[in-house]
Amino acid sequence: MRKRRYEILLPTTHNDGRPVDEDLLELTCDEITDHFGGVSVTPHRLLGIWHHEGKRYQEEMRRLMVDVDDTSDHLAFFAHFKTVLLKRFEQIEIYIASYSVDIL
Repeated sequence: MRKRRYEILLPTTHNDGRPVDEDLLELTCDEITDHFGGVSVTPHRLLGIWHHEGKRYQEEMRRLMVDVDDTSDHLAFFAHFKTVLLKRFEQIEIYIASYSVDIL
């Protein structure tokens, strides 16, 4: 069965260094679960390092994953959800990656 996996990298700190309230991660997971029936969360934090406009950023992130049917409606959901997440987590950018997966 062919599906599309969406992976969302969520920060544990805002761009100004303040910690992100864990309730925001829980809210995000609840919204995805309510919409798609489930979500997977990597229990450990990932380290991301990058430069933006001459400034170096380093932060820990959480990875959320959801496998769904590969439809334009699901793509539209995640495109809109990104705008919600940018505001919620007060970020310059949030990565949402997608790719095809085969469920065996």
